Amino acid sequence: MGFHATAGNRRYTFGSLAELMAKATPARSGDELAGIAAASAQERVAAREALADLPLATFVQQALVPYEADEVTRLIVDSHDATAFAPVAHLTVGGFRDWLLSASAGTAVLQALAPGLTPEMVAAVSKLMRNQDLMNVAARCRVVTRFRNTLGLPGHLAVRLQPNHPADSPAGIAASIVDGLMYAAGDAVIGINPAADSVPALVQMLHLLDDLIQRHAIPTQSCVLTHVTNTLQAIEQGAPVDLVFQSVAGTEGTNRSFGISLALLDEARAAALALGRGTVGRNVMYFETGQGSALSAGAHHNVDQQTLEARAYAVARRYEPLLVNTVVGFIGPEYLYDGKQIVRAGLEDHFCGKLLGLPMGCDICYTNHAEADSDDTDTLLVLLASCGLNFMMGVPGADDVMLNYQSTSFHDALFVRRLLGLKRAPEFEAWLQAMGITDADGSLRAAADQPALAASIGALLPGPRF
Repeated sequence: MGFHATAGNRRYTFGSLAELMAKATPARSGDELAGIAAASAQERVAAREALADLPLATFVQQALVPYEADEVTRLIVDSHDATAFAPVAHLTVGGFRDWLLSASAGTAVLQALAPGLTPEMVAAVSKLMRNQDLMNVAARCRVVTRFRNTLGLPGHLAVRLQPNHPADSPAGIAASIVDGLMYAAGDAVIGINPAADSVPALVQMLHLLDDLIQRHAIPTQSCVLTHVTNTLQAIEQGAPVDLVFQSVAGTEGTNRSFGISLALLDEARAAALALGRGTVGRNVMYFETGQGSALSAGAHHNVDQQTLEARAYAVARRYEPLLVNTVVGFIGPEYLYDGKQIVRAGLEDHFCGKLLGLPMGCDICYTNHAEADSDDTDTLLVLLASCGLNFMMGVPGADDVMLNYQSTSFHDALFVRRLLGLKRAPEFEAWLQAMGITDADGSLRAAADQPALAASIGALLPGPRF
């Protein structure tokens, strides 16, 4: 069959839908590594012209990854809501772009449309958009979730407090948690990436987090970001699990390399719901994703990494998560080479996730061997926060000493909230004021004026190492 377009004086042919999508994608190192990227800017323009003329309904009829061989494809196809899709079913990909940018596509309309969109549709239209277009549409998408507080409200930005420690020291973890709380961070989740996978150690961490939250009646949730099977074992042992975490990807083969399946995630969600630990809601899952994971696993099916990232959101959407986090620069420059590619990928991921109905956050980060620096993270932070990002990372000093990468800090959260007038989760904001951490207007008080929390530091630090 093939798809055809002319750019300059040359006619281009793209032999498959996957090839067309890959060659229409903005330049990035991961697609070049996979050997599927456009060979020139002219070929990329031709691919975009052909993609713009493609009927949007093509993605209902043609699978980029075979239905018979991939459970993610089967999930996407079998859960597609044709009634929700009907208002835009007649459009081309280019026409869909124009409609999304029109006044017709308001917040309520986009919420109703979300079940009718497939990841491939939203990935395709993103390839035709400038950065400002991605922001324009994402700003009109609102996804509100709840567990012990309410996340995703208009004019709000939450923060994951990330107190990682290279030796899983309870004292080090506790000190970072108190540091973050004194900077008014932690409304999204207090979430630890453990250095070890010992289930007894994970259970102790969960108790540490739960003791702190219960002692101070903090309206937030905790999570130890370990493999889902470890969390299931912890639940069986009676550990106080709030959220179940798992990294997910856009193909069955990649998820298999992570040691997961949809059936396993079904079991984990059911186990977490059975605990009934939420006070204002029942969104119990926390997922993380990242462009390039499928290529790393050798399970990319010659599909571009941004489209596969969007397919990971179909997995997440099945479980009505509290949080979905694209860890945008973590895998490294082999997949997103520099600050320009990281910024673009972050905006794409946020746009695609929000359009599919997900509560998107972003770990705005880079590894130390990437061609990126803190100026790039500043730029992406402001761009995402200005178009409705649900949550960001709060890492002490922006330098994660356990995972060895650069992210965003408690100070960055203060900066962007002040700059854009963004609020914390309302329940968390009320707690901060009651504890004397913030004033009535939400501004942070000096550490010396936070006696209630500061007095607890000594009580939290003692204890054995895991």
